[in-house]
Amino acid sequence: MSPRLSPGYDKAARLVATYAEGGLREFLAEVDDRLSSDEDTCDVVEDVLIDLHGDREAYERWQDGGDVSPAERVRLQGYDPCNATLESEYYAEKDEDRFTESKYLQWLWRQFDATPMADNVEFALRFRRMLADHLFASCGENCRFFKNISVTYGHNIEIGDNVVVHDDVHLDDRGKLTIGDRVSISDDAHVYSHDHDAVDQTHVDNYHTIIEDDARITYDSMVRAGVRVGENAILAAKSIAGKDVPAHHIAAGTPATSIAVKDGWESVADPLEDANVDRREQRQIPYEVPEGLDVFDEFGRDRSPPE
Repeated sequence: MSPRLSPGYDKAARLVATYAEGGLREFLAEVDDRLSSDEDTCDVVEDVLIDLHGDREAYERWQDGGDVSPAERVRLQGYDPCNATLESEYYAEKDEDRFTESKYLQWLWRQFDATPMADNVEFALRFRRMLADHLFASCGENCRFFKNISVTYGHNIEIGDNVVVHDDVHLDDRGKLTIGDRVSISDDAHVYSHDHDAVDQTHVDNYHTIIEDDARITYDSMVRAGVRVGENAILAAKSIAGKDVPAHHIAAGTPATSIAVKDGWESVADPLEDANVDRREQRQIPYEVPEGLDVFDEFGRDRSPPE
């Protein structure tokens, strides 16, 4: 049996919680206001990260010309997102102006997740939700974003109300990603909006990927670029959806196929036979890249097939 807690303990706990809530609200409002202002986003991000990582004293000592080790200097310089490089920085078709801003916000999101406060669920969910308003194209009410979520840009993501995205999820918006209301995306899932050519890996096609209202993308599953997961559908654990999943269907496997219709939804769902259709081409997003770009092929393969 659990020990009984004294009335005094309960009162003290409520006082601590009230005090913590006040500090949390003040901090969130301050960061939100600064990100919404004309203040340089780089400066805001750097300032917030210095304090979240508890490095204010070392940073001021460095700025005042005091002694810092090479390791300290690298760490302190790393709080400034202008000194950071993300993989998506090398994507030729990105919107340069929008990416510049979203890169700084991404850095704040990622480096926040490296702090001990990222494991304080009540604080962390509210911090990420506040940041989502600045990073994503749109984000609805009551969304919950857990730890180590990664995005490509951020600014090509639209999210509805009451969405939950769990730990270690990757949301790729190199193309465009739309997530409806009340969607659940479980741990280790990957949702893509770009694809590479099978022969020439340097050729990229971008798509609009759609996850409709009430859909569930479950543990360690993958949604390929351009796929639509229909309303109230489920993509089972460790499955890969390469074709559309109709509304109210449960799809499983690699590649995922519809194996059942949710109980009670049979009258409004498509039949299982030939349910999964590849409509990705309809959602391809054309783009242009500047002339004269250097093509980076990290493997240096000979991609020419034999005569």
